[in-house]
Amino acid sequence: MQNLRSLLFTAYLMLSACVFGLVMALLFFLPHRAQFALARTWARGVLWMLAMLCGLRYVVEGAEHLPPGNHIAMSNHTSAWETVAFFVLLPTQVWVLKRELLWIPFVGWGLRLLKPIAIDRGAGHRAVSQVVEQGQARLRDGLWIVIFPEGTRVMPGQQRKYGVSGAMLAIASGHRIVPIAHDAGEFWPRRGLLKRPGLIRVSIGPSIDPTGKDPRALTEEVKVSIESQLAKIEAIKRN
Repeated sequence: MQNLRSLLFTAYLMLSACVFGLVMALLFFLPHRAQFALARTWARGVLWMLAMLCGLRYVVEGAEHLPPGNHIAMSNHTSAWETVAFFVLLPTQVWVLKRELLWIPFVGWGLRLLKPIAIDRGAGHRAVSQVVEQGQARLRDGLWIVIFPEGTRVMPGQQRKYGVSGAMLAIASGHRIVPIAHDAGEFWPRRGLLKRPGLIRVSIGPSIDPTGKDPRALTEEVKVSIESQLAKIEAIKRN
């Protein structure tokens, strides 16, 4: 039965993403914040359907750590769940993402209107420079920046090297980094159709001031914060 529920949810997810992408494209003349409001409406519907069909809900701890203003959110990346949920959990934002996502029919059309920082992950230093340059422009516009420093989704418990672009952007702009951890990958895995019922835990850690810090040291500080939050999530689940 859970397989069938997961299949129905996946069908809804794909169809709704295409419909909203098309609607956003037809309303291309709307300002960014209005386009983001449409994306947030879509995300809320997806999370509601996920709860109704698959019994998968979420709880957020540490929301009081979100500082006033707009800053840089950095999170672990284990699922497609966070790519939906962050539309709801964080203020108006743009994402650092791989440019290939913009080529997807319908979905990519909507993504383009959300002002993402679309990078070529194989471009190395040029991609980092793009994040820093375009990220500062987005921050000046009052938008949050969402970055997954591992660069791609990983299995829960696995680790990849964190990229330094988020730290470099924070240092260049003076905006704080908000480290976020979650265990969504244990319920909505990177590969596979099944969505397990349960409660996804999201932990928002204290924001980190980049002032006077080296990019690699700052990146390591973010990594330690995310990993410590993940350890706390696991401890809560064991008790």
